[in-house]
Parts: sequence; C-alpha cells; structure tokens
Amino acid sequence: MNRYLLVFIALVFIVGCTSRTLTDEVKLEQRAKKLHSKMVTIDTHTDTPLNFLRTGFDFSGKNNTALGSKVDLTKMEKGGLDAAFFAVFIGQRECTPERYAEVNAKALEIFNAIYATVKQYPSYAAIATSPDDVYRLKKEGKRAIYIGVENGYPIGEDIGQVKAFYDLGARYITLCHTRNNQICDSSTDPEGPRHNGLSQFGREVVAEMNRLGMMVDVSHISDKAFYDVLEVSKAPVIASHSCARAICNNPRNLTDDMLRALAQNGGVVQMCILSEYVKKGEPNPVRDSAYRALRRKWNNFRGLTPEQEKQATLEWYEFEEKFPASLATVADVVDHIDHMVKVMGIDHVGIGTDFDGGGGVDGCADASQMYRITMELLRRGYSEKDIRKIWGENFLRVFRDVEKRI
Repeated sequence: MNRYLLVFIALVFIVGCTSRTLTDEVKLEQRAKKLHSKMVTIDTHTDTPLNFLRTGFDFSGKNNTALGSKVDLTKMEKGGLDAAFFAVFIGQRECTPERYAEVNAKALEIFNAIYATVKQYPSYAAIATSPDDVYRLKKEGKRAIYIGVENGYPIGEDIGQVKAFYDLGARYITLCHTRNNQICDSSTDPEGPRHNGLSQFGREVVAEMNRLGMMVDVSHISDKAFYDVLEVSKAPVIASHSCARAICNNPRNLTDDMLRALAQNGGVVQMCILSEYVKKGEPNPVRDSAYRALRRKWNNFRGLTPEQEKQATLEWYEFEEKFPASLATVADVVDHIDHMVKVMGIDHVGIGTDFDGGGGVDGCADASQMYRITMELLRRGYSEKDIRKIWGENFLRVFRDVEKRI
C-alpha cells in the first residue's frame, strides 16, 4: 500500500471520528434542550435588578445592549430557564438607625422596580410567590420571577419588617452579605466575628421567618452562624448560592460537615457558578492591579451616592470586559455538584447562579446557556429524574415544606 493511500485512509478516519464527536455533541444538546422543555428549571439567585437603571438594559432581551448583562427574558427562553429569583440586594454599611432607615427605603425602591419591570411584559413573565406558580406560568408560556432579599440589613432592628418584606413578595432572606450585620456574622468580614454567630435579634428573625413560611438563606453567613441557624430553625433552610469548600477552599463555600448538617435539616444547597467560588483562578497581576485601583477610586464601593454607584457599576463592567478573569468551566461546576451529591445525597442539591452579581463560567456565561449544565450532567450519567431534582424539584420541596409549617 503506497503512502498516499495510507494518508488518505488516515484522513478519512480522523474526519469520521470528528464527525461522530460533533454529531454526539449535537444529540446531547438536543436531549438537554428537550429535557428543559419538559421539566421545571429554577435559578435561585440572580442580581438582575442591579441592571434596571443601567443604560442599554432591556429586560425583554430584544434590544439589551447593557455590558455584562446575564439575565433577560430572551436569554431565559434560549437557555431553557423557567424561573429566577431576583435579589433585593443591599450592600452592608453601618448598623445605625439612620442607615437602617436609608437602606430600608432603598430596598423598597428595588421591590417596586422589580414589579414595574415585570409588569411591562405581561405576556412573557409574571411575579411568582408560591411553589406551584412556576408550573402554572410555564404552561402559560411565561417566565416566573420570584423575589429574595440578599442581606437582612434593611430590616434594621424592627422585626415587623420581616413580614413587610414577605408581604411584598420576598420568599427568602439571605441573613447577611460580605460584612457582619445586626443579624449575624459574615463568612468574609475581615474584622472577624461581631456576634460569634447569630445575634439574639438574628434568632428572632429566624423564628419570625419560620412563622411566616419564609425560607432562611444561609449563603454568605459564617460557619458559626450557619450552625446557630440550624439549631434555631424549625424548618428546612436553603443556601441560595453556595459551593463545596472541599473542591474550592473559599470561606464562602460550605464544608462537608456543613453539607451533611444541611441535608439532615432537610434543606438544599443551590450550586453557585461565580467562578472564584468554583475554582481558584490563575494569577493575573495586571487584572489584580487594575482591580485595586478601581476599588480605591470608588472607596471600596462603599458610601457612594446613587450617581456614583451608577458610574462605579458602569466602570466595573468595563473593567470586566477589558481585564477578563480566568474562568472556571461547566465541568468544574458539575465537579461541585458531583461532590455535593456524594456527600448529601441527590435530594439536597440545586442551582443558584449569582448571574449579574459576578456569576458565570466558561460555557455558561449567562442565562442563554443554562442547558449546558444539563448537557454535562447527562454526559456524566445523571438520570433525567435526578436532573429534574437538581433543576427545581429539590428546591420546590423545601419551599413547600417551609410553607406547610406556618
């Protein structure tokens, strides 16, 4: 056999293998999208309301030109995402009566903005408040928009504000954010603990949330506060956007013991896809230097006027475009899911991306690519029954259980 024939045969073999690989990948994508069309899919944490006042943001997605925007109705439809929790997010500042009044007013503005934005598209989306709303809205061809409060700070020291937020449609409260507040200690406050876990007022907040049928969210809180919540809560709790610390050693993530404790509580951990919580990135001194300069310019993004906040946000997204981070991948995300399932069991794992708040990985950069997580789950042999649990049924079980305890 001459060498030209050998080369020809080799090329035919390579092309054939490549063709089969592409065909297999296309089939996997089709299978994932078909599954999304049949099951209910929920993202339990996005910061999309931060985009509402940004230039170029269009929630319909038809003319959305806002830099870095991750979630809109078009992207949700394309990615096969039926429901998303929009966060009423308030950054942490001083715990004083004056600040409480200020941030409470800001929280109310965000609630109103969510309602006003969704109301503009009655044929495509609606506010949801109960576990079954997502099924009804999916049948109607609409996206379900739920509301969560990220950071209990705007409650102040008025326990009545918990019910006020519930009456406005909030169905969970993330007890704190990146700094300690009046409710509990944060996992990332550089000054260390303030309460050594959950404060006495925090215990009252958890009890009131249990009474109302409102989910307690333990993402962001310190390890000690986490265990305090499990001790106090009479209902299952959620981690709306957290990862496994055994896979990525970040204090925002949960240890295996915490995962097991949360499973014993009957709760659920919603896998976050913010890259630095998924996988430690490669060193990038140029990006790090630019980031420090940006933080210095805007006082670590604290104490800004509304106009300054708007400009700082714009410059943040420009920074992300100019100095892209080294991102984790969809496979890295599913490594965490694999680990959580191994430690907790399949009934206690879900997905909460943190889109528009830093979330996004290579292969799942925004809501239009959500089905790619499903592709990886299918690739690893997860059954359709188990994928349904991860994408919504586990979370909805907890949602219902919390409501039943009223």
